[in-house]
Formats: sequence, structure tokens, C-alpha cells
Amino acid sequence: MKKKVAIIGGGQVAEKVHVAYYQTRAEIEIVAVVGINEEALKSFADRNHIPNYYTNAVEMYEKERPDIVSVCTPNKFHFENVMLALENNCDVFCEKPPAILAEDARKMHETALAKGLVLAYDFHHRFADDVTILKEKIDQGILGDVYFVKVKALRRNGIPGWGTFTNKEIQGGGPLIDLGIHMLDAALYVLDYPKVKKVTTKMFKKIGHKKNEGAFGKWDPSKFEVEDSLFSHIELENGCLIQLETSFALNIKEKSEMNVELCGDEAGASMFPAEIYTDEKGELVSLLKREEADPDRHTKSMAAFVNRCLGQNVMLADGKQGYAIQRLVEAIYQSAEKGESVSL
Repeated sequence: MKKKVAIIGGGQVAEKVHVAYYQTRAEIEIVAVVGINEEALKSFADRNHIPNYYTNAVEMYEKERPDIVSVCTPNKFHFENVMLALENNCDVFCEKPPAILAEDARKMHETALAKGLVLAYDFHHRFADDVTILKEKIDQGILGDVYFVKVKALRRNGIPGWGTFTNKEIQGGGPLIDLGIHMLDAALYVLDYPKVKKVTTKMFKKIGHKKNEGAFGKWDPSKFEVEDSLFSHIELENGCLIQLETSFALNIKEKSEMNVELCGDEAGASMFPAEIYTDEKGELVSLLKREEADPDRHTKSMAAFVNRCLGQNVMLADGKQGYAIQRLVEAIYQSAEKGESVSL
């Protein structure tokens, strides 16, 4: 019997990623989409050959009884929709971030655990072959003791001109919670999600309220409520230091950069594309080098979730790690707002 899937939220990521992937799996049947705009929902359902659409999620659960739910709403609504899906005994795949509050991420994790349900988040960059290769090499000790990590999720002029990305109440923040969290997850994953000791952060709103157009369209500068850049030092309990740089808008040379660099006492590495290198008598020596980064990350993330729902024991960005990174993101913002270090 096919697993029945419901999609919560009828936006671009729901259509281009979630629906597109589910429709490639013979074991899956999409039965409904839920949203707030009935006209837009009908169009979404018609385009994607989904038989039913609802503006009331409770009604959808009563009528459709789905096995799996994808939550593709704006950040503010992740918690309530994930919890409702779990209460209806559904496995859940939620877009990042897990929530806005760490406490909500904890509740989602504990509820899924207690009910024996799958809860996963779409931190898709960690599913790239590049990340898999680097994690294997790090676990083998090729880099030695990794003591410094640089995480970059930077755009020069990439303030989104659509959606709610500049609305702090709905999004919870700017580039950190939208971009930085992705590369931060990839870095923490290859390090086995180590415990964090302390964070020290500075964030800025220097450009978004002065301009109104960039590479990703136009926005209203009077409604630009989030940071446009943020920089944080993250001290791990094992002594490693992570340096995080993230921006929607920053006067840098490159248009964008999404990468993780790791420095060990035996070798260093860059994540996208995967590369490992060391020094011999003052000369750079390549130990591994991929020519191109794996572009097929979303598909592999979706596949892992579906396969886990079908009983396979595969890696996921699960509820436990979702809570850990949400707690870290919350501490980073608290440090920036207080102007002081925050211990975890």
C-alpha cells in the first residue's frame, strides 16, 4: 500500500522540491495540499495533479489520514504545523529552520521520539557527496585534530525580494536563520555535532534599509527588519573554534559564497567542492580534489527521509540535531542582541 502524503504550504519549495520528488516515488501518493489562499491552492493542486486542497489543516487530517507530512510554511508556522502532524501520527519532513524558538524545537523532538515517528529537517547541503567524502576522511583521521573551522554563507547583494524574508516576526531573523544555518549544519554534521561552550556575536543592519533592489529583486527598505550580516565565534567544548560569516548584503568581491573550511593539525579541507590539502616543506600538496560540487543535494535529502519512512536505517537531519542547531542559532542571536558572550 502506498504511503499517503500531505503538503502543508503551497509555495515554491513545496512545488519544486517536495512535490517534484514525491512524484518520482512509486511508493508515495500525494493526497492533499494545505494553505491559506484557496485560489492559489487550487492552482497548485491542478498544476501538480493533487486531488484535494484544504484551507483547514484539521479538516485535512480528518478526511485524508496521511502517513507523511511535508511542512513548507514560513518559519513562524513550523512549530504548530509539525506538532499537529505528529499529533495525527504522521512522519514529518520540515523545511529549515526547525522553528524560531529552541524550546519549540525541543518539544517537536521529544514528541516525535515519544510517539516513535520520523521527524527530519531539510538541511540538504549535508547530503552532498562532497560532505559524505569529507566526513569519511575526518572520521579516518586524515585531517588530524580539527581545531579551526570557517563557515561562510555570504551574499553580496542577495536580499530576497519575495516572501517574508525581511520580516523578523515571521522569519525569526535574516541570513543566519536562512543561509548560515545551512552551512553551520554541514560543519557540525562532519564534526559529529559536538557540544558548544560559548558564542560571541556581532550583527549589523547597514545596507538593507538604505537600498531597495538587488540580485534577488526589490524590497521595501522601511520594512527591512532583520540583520543583513552577522559574524560569530563559536567555541566548542572540545576546544575547536568555529568562525561564522553570513550575509544577505555585504560589500565583498564575490557575488556569493557557501562553503566550509576545516583546519586540522595534519591537513585542511574545503567542502564545496570537496578538497583536502596539506603542506610539505612549504609546498601545498593535494590529497583529494573534486572538480565540481555535488548539485543533487535536495533530491538526496528527500530520498533519505522517504527511505527512513519506509523502514531503511539511513542518515537524517533528525529532531535531536534540529534542537541542537536551533539552540545554537538562538544563542548566537542572543549574544548579538546583548552585546556579550552567551554560554550554552
